[in-house]
Amino acid sequence: MKLGGSLRRTRGKAKESGTRKSRGGGKRLRGRASGGKTRLALQFLALVLFGWVAGYLISTQLLYPAPAPATDLVTVPDVHGMGVDSARERLASTHLQLGDVDSLRYPTVARDVILGQSPLAGQLARPGAAVAVTRSLGPQRRSVPDVSHVDAERAHILLETSGFLVALDSVEADVPRGRVVETIPGPGQIVALPAEIRVEVSKGPPLVPMPLLLGLQKDEALSVLDSLGLVADEVEEVFRFGRDQGIVVEQQPPADSLMARGSAVHLSVGKGGS
Repeated sequence: MKLGGSLRRTRGKAKESGTRKSRGGGKRLRGRASGGKTRLALQFLALVLFGWVAGYLISTQLLYPAPAPATDLVTVPDVHGMGVDSARERLASTHLQLGDVDSLRYPTVARDVILGQSPLAGQLARPGAAVAVTRSLGPQRRSVPDVSHVDAERAHILLETSGFLVALDSVEADVPRGRVVETIPGPGQIVALPAEIRVEVSKGPPLVPMPLLLGLQKDEALSVLDSLGLVADEVEEVFRFGRDQGIVVEQQPPADSLMARGSAVHLSVGKGGS
């Protein structure tokens, strides 16, 4: 073995060992530096938290202490649904007074009845404090317009634009079909809005079935027509032999036709030879 080669190998091992030692030392130094920064951050946060707590305590306990709780408070009574005078008396009995009184139109609550209050019932207030209330002006009242004998559609529009609720009902009447016969409540009556107005609309005169008159004597047939409100506008005599004389042999319209009262009926009555 050569001496020079042995020396070179020994030096190489020494260099490698030194390099490893220097690397390990660098890692330990970096770990110590990182741990120091973490401790400093925690200490800073603790200091900030301590300062905030101390400042809060100083401001709330020394500089701006909370006022002592009041011991003379009273409970606000409920005056909802009362009249203004009754509410004033009720508040006075608890050492409070009636404050501002506002008014509001309310369709389902009578006039001067209290709708709301401030402070609300059950809240605490100092003696002598004012309680504001809102009272009802009651429902609006209006006169029913006269829509008799006008078209049902026009009457509907007029009543609705006046603030009324409209209910239509069809009835038989001796006025043209589609015309208003009657309103309930009637024209001119004062009612509270929103009120329902029942409008009776004509569906025309009542119809009656045409009776069978064939075979009846003339006077008997005319009596039947009169009892039904029908009119024989023409009675024609036609020549007939035998027993057809003096009785109804033809009618127009035919039996069972539906006819309005006052309608005209044409009759033909048998007549013997002269």
